[in-house]
Amino acid sequence: MSRCDFKIVLLGSEHVGKTSLVLRFVNCRFSDATPYQNTIGAAFCAKTLCANGKNFNIGIWDTAGSERYEAMTRMYYRGAHAAIICYEPSSLESWKRLRHWLQELRIVEEDCKVYLCGTKKDLLDSEALEREVDEDVVATYSQGLFGHFLTSSKTGENVDELFQKIVEDCAADVQMMKNVEENRVQLQMESEKEKEKYCYC
Repeated sequence: MSRCDFKIVLLGSEHVGKTSLVLRFVNCRFSDATPYQNTIGAAFCAKTLCANGKNFNIGIWDTAGSERYEAMTRMYYRGAHAAIICYEPSSLESWKRLRHWLQELRIVEEDCKVYLCGTKKDLLDSEALEREVDEDVVATYSQGLFGHFLTSSKTGENVDELFQKIVEDCAADVQMMKNVEENRVQLQMESEKEKEKYCYC
């Protein structure tokens, strides 16, 4: 049984900055000097956030964006409460692939809350990169989803806001919260049973 209250998965093509987004959120750091490395399968991180006066442990699965690992990464979608699908606004190809990732997710977790995330906002702001994905197209596509955030892992802009919104939406979901409370009670009971095994009083 999971010790995380909410499971979040990150999807998106390789090179869009999924891992940088997670590292900025979890560790508050960014390094553009680190050589690029493909994520194989998925990498896991965890962090505690507060919503509605309660603390929640969130587990974040950063999945591989390379097509060669697609069959492997699908297994990490199962049980996800929320998904962040990343794209690079300066890459039309990454936007086209975004629709593929959403379809793949829906096959496994139909009711998962989905958030779109445009990355590398700092490069757009400085005009180091030119936007290829029209903002109106993004706004229209994201209407049926839970939100769209334009983020910068380098500056941290909108990164915390994205994850906070996800946790608040999950905490506001009555059925999801019921499952969280039941999970916590079960974990507490299992923990007490473990203690009893080693009690020699």
